[in-house]
Amino acid sequence: MLQPTYPVQTPRLNLRPLASTDLTAFHAMYSHPEVVRHLTWEPQGRIDTRELLARKTRHSTLAEPGQTLSLAIVLVETGEVIGDVSLGWLRGEHDNGDVIIVLHPRHQGKGYGAEACAEILRLGFEGLRLHQIFGACDARDIASASLMEGLGMRHDPGLREREHLKPKWDRELVYSMLATEWRRR
Repeated sequence: MLQPTYPVQTPRLNLRPLASTDLTAFHAMYSHPEVVRHLTWEPQGRIDTRELLARKTRHSTLAEPGQTLSLAIVLVETGEVIGDVSLGWLRGEHDNGDVIIVLHPRHQGKGYGAEACAEILRLGFEGLRLHQIFGACDARDIASASLMEGLGMRHDPGLREREHLKPKWDRELVYSMLATEWRRR
């Protein structure tokens, strides 16, 4: 079980559970064409964004496999919500997880993604005692691939196709890190 004390703090960020009051910032991200360019859906309308936010606010702890913890990424300096990061506890016989991050384009390229993801990896490996954490991105999403490599995640060599809802098949890069690799960092 993972029950973080909130906010989870990093040098420049606070990570806290998403709330319905984050709708405006959340909509600004998920309706932005640059944000969804490598995701499986088109820019979100306000109603769709509200539904997505409601799904992401279900858990502030991880009690069992199959649950996902989604946290707002908040700038300490301004209090602005600039993205969200999620840790999923995957079902299966092994304790594996996955990480997903979305940042507003205005805040990309400043190291915030790496800072938030490193903290999520720490929570997964040290708090939940996961064995392995995965991350995936569209093969054309060079920034996300670089982020995962910069965190020390290893590229799993095979490119896999995934159904993309825009409608076509896209290639996906899969990265992972083992708990033993995390401890050696």
